[in-house]
Amino acid sequence: MCWLWVTVLLAAVVAQLEAVREEFRFASYYGDHMVLQQAPERAVLWGYGVGGSKVVVTVSNGISNQTNTAYVKNDIWTVTLEPVKAGGPYNLTATQISNSSMVVKLTDVLFGDVWLCGGQSNMAFTVSQVINASKELAQAVKYPHIRIFSAALVKSEVELLDLPRVELPWAVPTPELLGHGNFTYFSAVCWLFGRDLHQNLGYPVGLVESCWGGTPVEAWSSTRALKKCSLAGTKDRMPLVGQVWNDTVLWNSMIHPLLNMTIKGAIWYQGEDNTAYHRDQYNCSFPTMIDDWRMAFHEGSGGQTALDFPFGFVQICTDLKHSVKEDFPELRWHQTSDYGFAPNPRMKRTFMAVSLDLPDEESPWGSIHPRYKQDVALRLALGARAVAYGQPGVSFQGPFPEKCILCGYQLNVTFDKAIFFNKSVNQSLFEVCFSEGQESCKPSTNWTSAPVIGWDQNSILLKVEEHASSVAALRYAWRDWPCDLKSCPVYSADRVLPAPPFIVNRWPQWEWGRSGSIKWLLTSPDN
Repeated sequence: MCWLWVTVLLAAVVAQLEAVREEFRFASYYGDHMVLQQAPERAVLWGYGVGGSKVVVTVSNGISNQTNTAYVKNDIWTVTLEPVKAGGPYNLTATQISNSSMVVKLTDVLFGDVWLCGGQSNMAFTVSQVINASKELAQAVKYPHIRIFSAALVKSEVELLDLPRVELPWAVPTPELLGHGNFTYFSAVCWLFGRDLHQNLGYPVGLVESCWGGTPVEAWSSTRALKKCSLAGTKDRMPLVGQVWNDTVLWNSMIHPLLNMTIKGAIWYQGEDNTAYHRDQYNCSFPTMIDDWRMAFHEGSGGQTALDFPFGFVQICTDLKHSVKEDFPELRWHQTSDYGFAPNPRMKRTFMAVSLDLPDEESPWGSIHPRYKQDVALRLALGARAVAYGQPGVSFQGPFPEKCILCGYQLNVTFDKAIFFNKSVNQSLFEVCFSEGQESCKPSTNWTSAPVIGWDQNSILLKVEEHASSVAALRYAWRDWPCDLKSCPVYSADRVLPAPPFIVNRWPQWEWGRSGSIKWLLTSPDN
């Protein structure tokens, strides 16, 4: 259950490992109906056995087969398969050869791409909770080559070798499994993302859900990652009733056990709880967590998971309409390591789904849990197609500024792609700040609305109250709830992708855009 708390103590972990070492079996997250990572990567299989025994693993689909051999060491055996092209089904047979030989078999195994889905409650939000849930659930049976798996909610103060419990073993999707219960399984964003990918790629996709509502990034991060941001061992706790999260407790129990798995990539929907907890450090803690996961999965899989595997994330949506607090806009900015877009020089091979234009005032689970997950998943899938799969011509980012021209009492903002400007909505989302010296502006600076007075296919003209020469910065959509559903002012020309929120300083000169430093030009009205 998504709100169930289970604390795993060291003594219990030791007892569990001692028990499983008495039997020959696969590790907890291998099973019938699973998806293993396809070629060119090599899938890793591991399990438990009697020390010193020989283990023979055979992969067969009735036409071809391969055989791999390993020996049990410290009660663990590990096999790295030869690359297998996408497809199936296959049978996997593991045989332990010892005084008393034993055989375990996995059936209906597919090879394709494996994606890990992590985060907090908006990732745990199930298919039965989305808009048009009945329609989405009914389509489940059309996708037997997408397979789903969910880790159980368990905390641990120590790093675990294997998952202590499995909430949903590998399964072929059904309406009942996709809509098991609110905030349980199966994740709507994960499922809809995988479905979009499967429809585009045409081969099997495996989805591994490991998320827990109400959790900060620190719980999902290793100690070594937190140390890099001076966060390891901090004693303050999240200021929410009933929630106490020690550092690393979910990394230990719900991520570290998965490291031997070969994966294609990961998607992440988290950040709401960090708006009130270590918010100003999120520009370090989040990208550092990504780096650390990449290193750990690469090492854990014996180099099979890419060291820079693609990592997609959702820029958080909204919480309180009419709120003037800046915790949500600041967290959105920090999610990009203060660049405003992804990928960027700090967060390479990442992709971001902007969701600030998908608020849901009528959500039964509170406006912080919007039901429009189809749009979120589509935007993530576009990012994956471009970044993870390198598909040419896939647009996955909304417009972002590349040049600002100051002239008299006007500011012309040129974007890096063609735009659609929605003239019928709130146009007060552009703001400027002024400075007589060459100083950058902060979120706490006094900002003034800059109304839109004109636009064309890739630029917007703003009116400023003071002479443009004193404009020091421009920002856009810097609010908790900047616009109503799909009604922000600026979108891509096809009206699919919203411009992300941004803050662009005139000084220093090295402020970055997607194609390099953002240019600020001061011209005379006579030019």
